[in-house]
Amino acid sequence: MIFREKFEDYEIEYLSKYAAKSKFTRGRKAKEDKCTVRTEFQRDRDRIIHSKAFIRLKHKTQVFLSPEGDHYRTRLTHTLEVSQISRTIARALKLNEDLTEAIALGHDLGHTPFGHCGEDELDKIHDSGFKHNEQSLRVVDFLETRGNGRIGLNLTEEVRDGILNHSGKGIPFTMEGKIVKLCDRIAYINHDIDDALRAGILTKDLFEESFFEVIGKTHSNRINRLIIDVIENSSGNNDIIMSDKINENFLKLREYMFEHVYLNDEAKQEEKKARKIIYSLYKYFSENKNDIIQTFNREVIKDYIAGMTDRYAVGVYKDVFLPKFWK
Repeated sequence: MIFREKFEDYEIEYLSKYAAKSKFTRGRKAKEDKCTVRTEFQRDRDRIIHSKAFIRLKHKTQVFLSPEGDHYRTRLTHTLEVSQISRTIARALKLNEDLTEAIALGHDLGHTPFGHCGEDELDKIHDSGFKHNEQSLRVVDFLETRGNGRIGLNLTEEVRDGILNHSGKGIPFTMEGKIVKLCDRIAYINHDIDDALRAGILTKDLFEESFFEVIGKTHSNRINRLIIDVIENSSGNNDIIMSDKINENFLKLREYMFEHVYLNDEAKQEEKKARKIIYSLYKYFSENKNDIIQTFNREVIKDYIAGMTDRYAVGVYKDVFLPKFWK
């Protein structure tokens, strides 16, 4: 018996009845020979990690544009935090940790440069709108390539579903996908508090708010308390949930962050400039062919802009709109 088969049997014997088993995956769009060592979900994880879109996450904004400091989160560090929290919960609940990790690592591959303001601007100007979760699926299905020029990463249906439904109203059909959907919020709410304090947008007075008494006043205490609460309330259930008390206070914290950080004029003072870059590039490529974009196809233009890192977008903007002697 080859190693992969042994591990598949281990999953069936050890994992929860609610866990997705790699032996019984819904499969890939294009059939492939199976690996002798890795399960199907492990192969998906590896394909995501080695993709160009994953590498570019290190130069994409999480919340704060052009931060002056080395310790602000990027889209990549956010992704790794989501993966770590998600895997902890999956392991405790005896769910499929490999599937959870693959979904977590791929969930934000379609994010635009300049964080959510970039996504919002592209959603406004692109004919059919723009949602980063849908773009993430498009990245793994179509925009990434594998050896011999094969289109897409050809991921399993479980990973594709988790990526698509990690945000928005969609509900993943696996428990592992549900974990990532919740842990995405847990991760960004908590690490954005750190970054907002570092940026001076929030002060220590924040921790006088009553909801911190319930969910914790330090980053590690909050993460630990939320993880334990999810594990305790999801154990034995076919769903991933928090207790009513923790969920109520976590939602209050999320509302607070939207009011004081995500929609705060001071926190987002650079957004107008970022939006102008996205808008200007989209409009320019919609009207002008050049060495990079040789078509007026707006879907291609949307893919190109969404795939840019922050600094690459700024560089292209300079090349297109600034005289050479100004650069």
